[in-house]
Amino acid sequence: MSNPSYVAGTSDTPLLFQTIGAALENTSELHGNRPALIVPHQNVRWTYAELNAKASTVAANLLALGLEPGDRVGLWAPNCAEWVVTQFATAKAGLILVNINPAYRLSELEYALNKVGCKALVLAESFKSSDYVGMVQEIAPEVAASEPGRLNAKRLPDLKTAIVISDEAPDGFLAFTALEAGPTAEKIAALETLQPSLQPDDPINIQFTSGTTGHPKGATLTHHAILNNGYFVARRQNFSEHDKLCIPVPLYHCFGMVMGVLGCVTHGAAIVLPGEAYDPETVLQAIETEKCTALYGVPTMFIGELEHPNFSKFDLSSLRTGTMAGSPCPIEVMKRVISDMNMSEVTIAYGMTETAPVSFQSKKDDPLDKRVGTVGQIHPFVEVKIVDEEGRTVARGAQGELCTRGYSVMQGYWADEERTAEAIDSAHWMHTGDLATMDEEGYVNITGRLKDMIIRGGENIYPREIEEFLYTHPAIQDVQVFGVPDDRMGEEVCAWILLRDGETATEDDIRTFCKGQIAHYKVPRYIRFVSEYPMTVTGKIQKFEMRNAMRDELALNEQQTA
Repeated sequence: MSNPSYVAGTSDTPLLFQTIGAALENTSELHGNRPALIVPHQNVRWTYAELNAKASTVAANLLALGLEPGDRVGLWAPNCAEWVVTQFATAKAGLILVNINPAYRLSELEYALNKVGCKALVLAESFKSSDYVGMVQEIAPEVAASEPGRLNAKRLPDLKTAIVISDEAPDGFLAFTALEAGPTAEKIAALETLQPSLQPDDPINIQFTSGTTGHPKGATLTHHAILNNGYFVARRQNFSEHDKLCIPVPLYHCFGMVMGVLGCVTHGAAIVLPGEAYDPETVLQAIETEKCTALYGVPTMFIGELEHPNFSKFDLSSLRTGTMAGSPCPIEVMKRVISDMNMSEVTIAYGMTETAPVSFQSKKDDPLDKRVGTVGQIHPFVEVKIVDEEGRTVARGAQGELCTRGYSVMQGYWADEERTAEAIDSAHWMHTGDLATMDEEGYVNITGRLKDMIIRGGENIYPREIEEFLYTHPAIQDVQVFGVPDDRMGEEVCAWILLRDGETATEDDIRTFCKGQIAHYKVPRYIRFVSEYPMTVTGKIQKFEMRNAMRDELALNEQQTA
């Protein structure tokens, strides 16, 4: 093969070899008086010196609770200042931070805490319709009669301490403000004594990856992996201490805590958290008020901002860059972000939690067709190849599964050797499950998911291709295409369509639009007009939920007509 689909990233800038705590210390020394964390809804405006001091205080007090390096600490909260402080405090104390999805309910919380053996849990009092304290009390009713730090719960055998983000705490809980109280000289000395023993290759973060079936898997990541990934993501956007990044994506996900927080800290840039959860108006207001220079988000977030009725009233002239990631970006949306949001240097990034997360990212000077039609080129010190069903590397231009290898790949799924072995092969390649093509210049286009592929009457159909075509319809704001079971054809194509405000369309209108433009077998047999999509907290569309809904609906219709 003259030119295989393989590429390895290089850089004149070496990898950072330090712990996350050391990185914050360094930035505090270099940019101590510059803004580090701005959280308008909490009236927080901290410099790097202040953030570093607060993280050290909380770290010392966590150790004083009896926690030891390597212990797991769950963090269950929406975006807030305490989230960021806890992220750095656990790193300074050598504790493994376990990100708990803010949307988790009882069974999911219980599973996550027990799967990795969390010894402590930092939690918000509540968020939206979730009463976090109440849920902990329900799973572990023993907490009310226990002293803080001495929990002995039947259903949560490893959990000893529950710390609520509040000034006051219910019986059995510890208030987060207690961790913010100035530690004694003895506690500070214990923290300082610990530092030389902490190593960049130590595991420091567990992030649960949601699947369509079965329990979530705990991807285990090191200081080295996530610190460097955040650094190089921000470097590709030319971040400096003069930048301010608006982060509306959840901190519990890599996009927020790695690409966002660690990307800022490694460059001295300011972190701006516009709210507890995503709200397009709050994001636009934060950009205007704080004069943010960069904005992160998944495509659905950018669509929400662009379609906001007051969008034109906000001054976004301070923006220059940012990153869109999490799911494939519609080409038309990318063009509007560049033209209407003043983000002329916006980048697209691709990756997955298991790879800390980014493997590919576009550059500000890439040609427009590459910036809107691909996920860019390889990241420094990362290798990627594209393979066929037999595991053989395919030629440039051919489609196959994308595999990645390098510093960023997780250590494995926590306490799950079998699923780790399924994902990482003997040559240390992480199999992503994503279908992709690579061109002669090394730009990669994500064409779909192996599991998303629709097989209709023997024809392989990739939903992304149909979605990109339907995005060109003037009435369509967003569209998701997936397969549903069919007795005769094996699968049929289904499209869920979100129309623009004020627009109307019928199923026949959509089919007529497709006729003669795409192959007949790609024209959706089932079309539904919806007002929203089922999605995760991070904004990822859950096509399996749509599939399940259509399967139920179609079965009901069949019963009615039988």
